Amino acid sequence: MSVKALIADDHPLFRIALKQAVSALLDDDITETSTLDETLAALNNDPQIALVFLDLNMPGNDGLFGLSQIRLLHPDVLVVIVSGEEKPLIIQKAINLGASGFIPKSSSLAEIATAIEQVLDGLQWLPEHLVAQVEADLPAEESEFAKNLEQLTPQQFVVLKMMADGLLNKQIAYELGIKETTIKQHGSAILKKLKLNNRTQAGVLFKQLMNQV
Repeated sequence: MSVKALIADDHPLFRIALKQAVSALLDDDITETSTLDETLAALNNDPQIALVFLDLNMPGNDGLFGLSQIRLLHPDVLVVIVSGEEKPLIIQKAINLGASGFIPKSSSLAEIATAIEQVLDGLQWLPEHLVAQVEADLPAEESEFAKNLEQLTPQQFVVLKMMADGLLNKQIAYELGIKETTIKQHGSAILKKLKLNNRTQAGVLFKQLMNQV
């Protein structure tokens, strides 16, 4: 099958194991990265990459922030989370943020192969032993927030993250090299798209959704 894939994980041994499983199904044109910055750069440099295997805990990937960034900047790319974590709430959050699947690092090569086949067929894949637990929905407020995040522009998403980190408008403006009035405009647009009344509420919900529990 001719699908270009990217394995984003900072553990070389796991990359080797995953590459073995991926190579059995796809062409051997597989990119490897070990940080979120490298991953985003690889996606920017190669628009042919269609499938990403993303480690939740690699450098630069703050909880589910990396997943959100990839989905926002490259909405046509399929993202499968790979993680040593198997908490149902983390998996549910990842699915709500647009992940096509969730592969625990304890999965066998056969399970990984099955996951890849299903994801490429347009289906979501979850570990069979966790499906029942994951089906429990997120709190309604978080679920709605996750959907509304998709409406933000990439720069608005960055501004929201910085707001959630507690930075003031003037600090955000300095960091991004733009005018403070522009940040205020972004802030108003962000709250409108998220259907929220204030930046504190936006920041709290952002951290709740992005952070692993």
